[in-house]
Amino acid sequence: MPKTLLEVRDLHTYFLTKEGTVKAVNGVSFTLEEDSVLGLVGESGSGKTVTALSILQLVPFPGKIVEGSITYNGQNLLDMSTERLRALRGQEISLIFQDSGAALNPVIPIGRQVEEIMLEHTDMGKRQARATAEDLLKQMGIPDSRRMLDQYPFQLSGGMAQRVMMAIGVALNPRVLIADEPTSNLDVTLQAEMLQRLRRLRQENHSAIMLITHDLGVIAQMAERVVVMYGGTVVEQATTRDLFARPYHPYTWGLFQALPRLDAPQRSLTPLRGAPPQMMDPPDQCPFLHRCSKATAECRTSPRPPLDEVAENHWVACYNTINYN
Repeated sequence: MPKTLLEVRDLHTYFLTKEGTVKAVNGVSFTLEEDSVLGLVGESGSGKTVTALSILQLVPFPGKIVEGSITYNGQNLLDMSTERLRALRGQEISLIFQDSGAALNPVIPIGRQVEEIMLEHTDMGKRQARATAEDLLKQMGIPDSRRMLDQYPFQLSGGMAQRVMMAIGVALNPRVLIADEPTSNLDVTLQAEMLQRLRRLRQENHSAIMLITHDLGVIAQMAERVVVMYGGTVVEQATTRDLFARPYHPYTWGLFQALPRLDAPQRSLTPLRGAPPQMMDPPDQCPFLHRCSKATAECRTSPRPPLDEVAENHWVACYNTINYN
């Protein structure tokens, strides 16, 4: 049996604002095994990024983890001291941020920002750290990486900044890498190179990768298991093969209906009607209820459905599960 490196159980992360409580993550559970790739998919606002930030306790103010547990390698991250958690970040669990432009410090040269992680977590000297930083940027496909070390983030394109963030994320070969939209600003060629870099990290170090993306094509290439999030909750969880072949939740089915397919070029695309729910005081029922065409009386009168196993290793939170294929 593969070893579980990361386990999230019944996670609730709320933003306590003057206007009310925003329940951004509202009871999320999943596991991440060693030497595996887990995909997190869902629309913007579904809680994917806040889930990632919660794992390393980087949720910005006024966000707060109010309930649940996050266990890494048998240790509860929520009970760790600040010093131990700081030592863990970057070295054992690394996060590639979605907004690379905002994540990079605008007044510090790129080289110093890449070197910092080596100087903080290893016994490298400044000269060796700089040489390593140059090599990492070169591996990310950045031309003239030596010159890049002395440039500032505002001098970089979005794609270049994203590759710098990738270099920082994989610098110490972490056991768990959380990649939040790591290829969103890259063209197709560079996207393939970045995904290959993630594959090498996994193969060489048996790392576990949590891949957050809107791109179901990337998920099909990279992930063994998929967690589908909607309204701050997990609505479906299965192996990638089973999810693509047999989606059970109406929301998952809707995502696939809006996806162009090479094997069916004449098929018309069907967008999901409506908008995601407001996460300030969300409904007690299924969060997808107001957009669901398959809702029953039970859906409208019952509390949020639990995540139940409807097939082997296939979990769905729905009162009216349908095998759409």
